[in-house]
Amino acid sequence: MLRLAKLLPPLALVGALAMVPIATTAMAAAETDTQKELETFFSVFERVRANYVDKVDDHTLIKGAIDGMLAALDPHSSYAEAADFTQLKTTTDGNYGGLGLTVSTEDGAVKVIAPTEDSPADRAGIKAGDYITHLDGEFLYGFSLDEAVDKMRGKPGTTIKLTIVRPGRDKPFDVSVTRERIELKPVKWEVKDNVGVININGFSAQTGAMTREALLGIDKATGGRALGYIVDLRSNPGGLLDQAIEVSDAFLEQGEIVSERGREANDIERFYAKPGDLAHAKPVIILVDAGTASAAEIVAGALQDHRRAIVMGERSFGKGSVQSVIQTGPQSALRLTTARYYTPSGRSVQAGGIDPDLAVPQLSDEDYKSRPKLREADLRRHLVSQAKIKDEVLESDDTPDPRFLLTAAELEKKGVKDYQLDYALKTLQRLAPPPVQIAAKKPAR
Repeated sequence: MLRLAKLLPPLALVGALAMVPIATTAMAAAETDTQKELETFFSVFERVRANYVDKVDDHTLIKGAIDGMLAALDPHSSYAEAADFTQLKTTTDGNYGGLGLTVSTEDGAVKVIAPTEDSPADRAGIKAGDYITHLDGEFLYGFSLDEAVDKMRGKPGTTIKLTIVRPGRDKPFDVSVTRERIELKPVKWEVKDNVGVININGFSAQTGAMTREALLGIDKATGGRALGYIVDLRSNPGGLLDQAIEVSDAFLEQGEIVSERGREANDIERFYAKPGDLAHAKPVIILVDAGTASAAEIVAGALQDHRRAIVMGERSFGKGSVQSVIQTGPQSALRLTTARYYTPSGRSVQAGGIDPDLAVPQLSDEDYKSRPKLREADLRRHLVSQAKIKDEVLESDDTPDPRFLLTAAELEKKGVKDYQLDYALKTLQRLAPPPVQIAAKKPAR
């Protein structure tokens, strides 16, 4: 989840700090320790600069030091400049070039968090939890995330071959993907069986407005008689905090949506809903899975806590941290984790995720049993939740759920391509009030 921010120019910041007196012995000791650490850094810098086998420029060394410093913090803090900075800006605006993948690195390997819906990667069958080991036959192990992503980029219309290792399969396999200029449509909607289905695949600058438009469009298409709404947040990697708040607000009349808590105990900011439920208090089901992250988890958590929606599917990704994008120069920016977010009831989803009210497996995915799910807790150096919450095992029952015994092949014969969506539709139809029977008038005698 991203926030936009700006800092003082570095020189101005240094000047401001120089005027702050050191008031205590503890502060003086801390300054001394910091000075020693900086002396060590500059000593190493000078030795590398003077003695490395190949001549290396200062910018490469400093950029590498910044990247290493941020990588030591958590998986989501990073520094972007030049092409990476442009990519960061266009992604938050909802337009970018590439394959349509959200990826991370794990022990030197590139791991897929989620493919963007209807992107080249999604259509090619790449799934969350896949490892990308080679690009056009070149081994990726040991590449930085920026280097790997840069190799996936290219001119729209060109094709790249990805070698995939999928847990649960015996052998790697190759997938050819044609690059596209991806113009994200973060919100799509349709009416199925008199139920409004709103698919939100990202939280870019227009997501809130487009969600409101979707609700109004469904009203018009159904004459205001929709049975309810399904909000599909599966494989949604998140995005902008303010858009998550806007989307939540569209379904709520009042109450807290989310709170942000920073380093200090009193560093708390709360965001509230404004009057006006555009879904008219009708039933809402939110679909989530292991790819539902960040801003998408804010929406699911807010509506779940307010008992405004039934959350259905699988436990979400568990990214409960806020990244501020701080522009540090004309073509550079720092993406820094600055806070954790909490749902209205005070839950932190960091590393734990949102548990669905009703767990429904994606039976129409033939790999769903054998393919491990990648979540925040699987990433190295992930932040831990500040809330010490223990999930106790209340009941042990290994009996297979009779609702979820069909195979993907059996569902396909029945015409069901998306089992979770189909289950949500049938659930809403069961929740709908029965039609009003009007008794016919007896003829007068």
